[in-house]
Amino acid sequence: MRSIRRSLAVLAAVALTALSAGCGSSDAGDADGKITLHISTFSEWGYGDLLKEYQKLHPEITIKHNRFATSDEAKQQFQTALGAGSGLADVVGVENGWMPQLLKHPDNFVDLSSPKVKGRWKDWTTKIASTDDGKLLGYPTDIAPQTIAYRSDLFKAAGLPTDREAVAKLFGGDKATWDDFFAVGEKFKAAKTGPAFYDASASVATSWADQYKVLWEDPKSGDIIAGKNKDLRNIYDTVTSHEDLSAHLARWTDDWVSAFQKDKFAVVLAPSYMLGVIKGNAAGVKGWDIADVYPNGGVNSGGSYLSVPTQSKHPKEAQALAEWLTAPEQQIKAFKATGNFPSQVEAQKSPELQKVTEPFFNNAPVGKILTKRASAISMVPYKGENYFAITAAFNDAINRVSVDKTDSPDKSWDKFVDSLDALK
Repeated sequence: MRSIRRSLAVLAAVALTALSAGCGSSDAGDADGKITLHISTFSEWGYGDLLKEYQKLHPEITIKHNRFATSDEAKQQFQTALGAGSGLADVVGVENGWMPQLLKHPDNFVDLSSPKVKGRWKDWTTKIASTDDGKLLGYPTDIAPQTIAYRSDLFKAAGLPTDREAVAKLFGGDKATWDDFFAVGEKFKAAKTGPAFYDASASVATSWADQYKVLWEDPKSGDIIAGKNKDLRNIYDTVTSHEDLSAHLARWTDDWVSAFQKDKFAVVLAPSYMLGVIKGNAAGVKGWDIADVYPNGGVNSGGSYLSVPTQSKHPKEAQALAEWLTAPEQQIKAFKATGNFPSQVEAQKSPELQKVTEPFFNNAPVGKILTKRASAISMVPYKGENYFAITAAFNDAINRVSVDKTDSPDKSWDKFVDSLDALK
């Protein structure tokens, strides 16, 4: 979902603090027939009120929620506790990019397969969390279909359409391509109104990369292929050749956050969860809207799962909690609270979801738009064990060109390729 890269020293400290703070699956408070369940998540999943509701429904259960600020912090604690054999919560929120680790060690996690949840999700979501022999190691909580968020007032100043339907057509409608996206950017730039077209080059590149099945590692051999992949090089070359459209920012940095208040850019490629981030960062700013369009159709850029480690002393109760949290009613409530779009098929079809609008984005029908964007998703990229490290190095390569401006595109690409050797 939302990652902020921190130093290894800080992450290690956070991990040790979390472990010592009682993130474990057992609790000395278990007594008098009552059970204490621990759940760990990161960022904002909309679980605050839901966990209170569950405890009212199940007075015999007390839930302790450990919420990490970022997925990086959660992942570090997850890896530390998994290696130690203790310290994982009864229910663990897992970003989809971590799943290769779970699938490599399936005996450490409960098989969550159950007739009760059969058919809840589209195959591509459960496939990410399924072993070759059919074990389901995680219940999907949300997915992240992407939209184009834009400033209608800045589009108007540049002489471009502002109505969301007209903007969707401007980008190419159902046949939108990346060439169309950059062409609109050139029109915006030509107006010379001041703001950049989009916020962050690396985010454009990684969003585009999410539309390819294989870019980073070979699914069969596990070999790192990113440095020789022609599609990835084309993405890199195209994005870095359009630096004049970028605000030269890196997402999640202080500069990026403050730029929302300073009219620094007109477009953000926005996974569903990003809409809440924009709303927060751009509080008080008028003109944001959402277009029901995306280059090359649909793309999923995020999403998470709830897993139950075999470390848990209450695996049945933990699975029941995970099952309840991923039911359609709860996923819709979480979406209303935070914008995390439901992975659940029934929830996506719900009339209640279709009626959801967002006043901040000019009353955009976010439920309908995100449902349509989700329906355009047919696959997700293969993510091997080195996915996070490779993509971090790829983002660094673009940021050296776009943000730091220390390297030429060719020099920075060569550094990226060299950095991959350390991962082999």
